Amino acid sequence: MSLVWLILIPMVGGLVAGLVARKNESLCRWISLSALILDSGIAINLFAHHWLGLDLPTSTRWLVEFQVEWIPRLGAGIHLAVDGLSLLMVLLTLFLGIIGVGASWTEIKTQVGFFHFNFLWILSGVIGVFLALDLLLFFFFWEVMLVPMYFLIGIWGHENRQYAAVKFFIFTQASGLVMLLSILVLVFTHAAGGELTFDYMKLLGTPMDGTFGLLVMLGFFLAFTVKLPAFPFHPWLPDAHTEAPTAGSIILAGILLKTGAYGLLRFVVPLFPAACQVFTPYALFLGVVGVLYGAMQAFAQSDLKRLVAYTSVSHMGFVLLGVFAWNDYALYGVVMQMICHGFSSGAQFMLVGALYERVHTREMGRMGGLWTTAPRLGAASMFFAMASLGLPGMGNFIAEFLVLAGLFKVSVTATSFASLGLIAATIYSLWLMRGTFFGPNDKQWKIADLNARELSLVAALVAGLVFLGFYPQPVLKAVHPALEALQQSTAQAPVPVAMNRR
Repeated sequence: MSLVWLILIPMVGGLVAGLVARKNESLCRWISLSALILDSGIAINLFAHHWLGLDLPTSTRWLVEFQVEWIPRLGAGIHLAVDGLSLLMVLLTLFLGIIGVGASWTEIKTQVGFFHFNFLWILSGVIGVFLALDLLLFFFFWEVMLVPMYFLIGIWGHENRQYAAVKFFIFTQASGLVMLLSILVLVFTHAAGGELTFDYMKLLGTPMDGTFGLLVMLGFFLAFTVKLPAFPFHPWLPDAHTEAPTAGSIILAGILLKTGAYGLLRFVVPLFPAACQVFTPYALFLGVVGVLYGAMQAFAQSDLKRLVAYTSVSHMGFVLLGVFAWNDYALYGVVMQMICHGFSSGAQFMLVGALYERVHTREMGRMGGLWTTAPRLGAASMFFAMASLGLPGMGNFIAEFLVLAGLFKVSVTATSFASLGLIAATIYSLWLMRGTFFGPNDKQWKIADLNARELSLVAALVAGLVFLGFYPQPVLKAVHPALEALQQSTAQAPVPVAMNRR
């Protein structure tokens, strides 16, 4: 039942917060924060029990599993399970959820209850995505994330929020429907063998060969790379980030993008290993283009939020490369990148939001010299800019190094071009700092520095990145059995797969 509570607590918390806000907006915020802290306690307890040596399972790949019938005639059930991979993603979701609530504490002043209702329901949907092993249930949670995020952008966003919200909705909804079609084709193909089921574990190994298997795989691939996003399915992201409120940008970059990466890891390659083997060169090409294109676009931006948004396109290109390299180093790097990018991008959007509250502009051309008046804000921005470019000593460096090490085994050419993205990251990171905090203070800005609430949020994210930069072992140890099981599932495919020996 602990898995059910992980999903239900944010849902119930959102409902209660929405109702209470009519009489007490401050209490509404505390209810949201309390719900996420309570949920985090459950997730941390799971992590402690299973990765500190207590109750370690030996007979199943899942740490905890919950399964009951839902729609027996369709072979659909409520099947939830957690392994090291999904548990780390749940912990990331709840941690950044707490950061998002803290960052929005004073920013959101209208319809506060409805904001927290939508915010917590997004988190509930994301947790459901990470836990669901029934594909119909997975699709349900995939859609649960969509509508609240639309409201978050469309109601509390900036000037062009309606355009950005509709664009986000169209891209994600259209690709989601394509995935639903692929799910149905996969299920009915499996049913030809005599069993109608949506259960992930039973669908593994379903023969999906040739062009037919490739087309079905592409339905999943499209949905996940739109959410990732990978080039050329990224156009919704810069607009969504630019117009979203700070908390919306934090969970969009830090969490929602990771559902796409998780889908590639959990579903695309294990369910369609033969098709992925054929598609690997094209996926690597898209990954390399995404790394370089995102970096170049970031350098070309004058709006701080758009700049940080395009860095996400570049960093998620490394995730796509790592997934399709499909070997130990690359997959470890993918998981590290998912976590560390969540920390660094979430922090950058939070700091951009804090800066916008003070100067009421995101245009770098109207800034400059802000370090002298807000040194703590400048130092925090410098730290996360260095994290974004992969400075040694921070978790992002470990992540990108592992991805490139794994990619080198697959393609020296792709590794060489992807490495150029690290050079480009240095350029746009220094460009960001030069345009905002260094140079002359022509506008004579005098702004308040980070307050205690903002500093505490920044400190938590700094601590996470530094810890993982010097000691990534807890993440690598936790995720090892899950990644090993995923690789074994492709090794046992009907068509021999040697993606890790290409």
